[in-house]
Amino acid sequence: DVQLQASGGGSVQPGGSLRLSCATSGFTFDEYALAWFRQAPGKEREEVSCISLTDNDTDYARSVAGRFTISADSAKNTIYLQMNSLKPEDTAKYYCAAEYGLCAIATLRGFNSWGQGTQVTVSS
Repeated sequence: DVQLQASGGGSVQPGGSLRLSCATSGFTFDEYALAWFRQAPGKEREEVSCISLTDNDTDYARSVAGRFTISADSAKNTIYLQMNSLKPEDTAKYYCAAEYGLCAIATLRGFNSWGQGTQVTVSS
């Protein structure tokens, strides 16, 4: 039974930083594409970043490239999203997701396992 639990959200001023965590269980961590998505009210869900340890691939949306960093700890079956230089437009609910295989394929075919989400609010 694949389970994902996101945490680490909160409120921060523009320019600030947050680190999200996603603890996972129920699958072989290193064989999966693991991603962060976000969705703001009234907007479509956006894939923020993806990591797959099989091919050491990391991908980022253009809107976050250079500010966000995704990482994975295989010993803890946990992925992280370090978010720096946060902007008000980063405000959204952030979700972690998992899908067997590589990021490139999972992004095209879709992710089937999702965590419950954690809210990030960037405001002065």
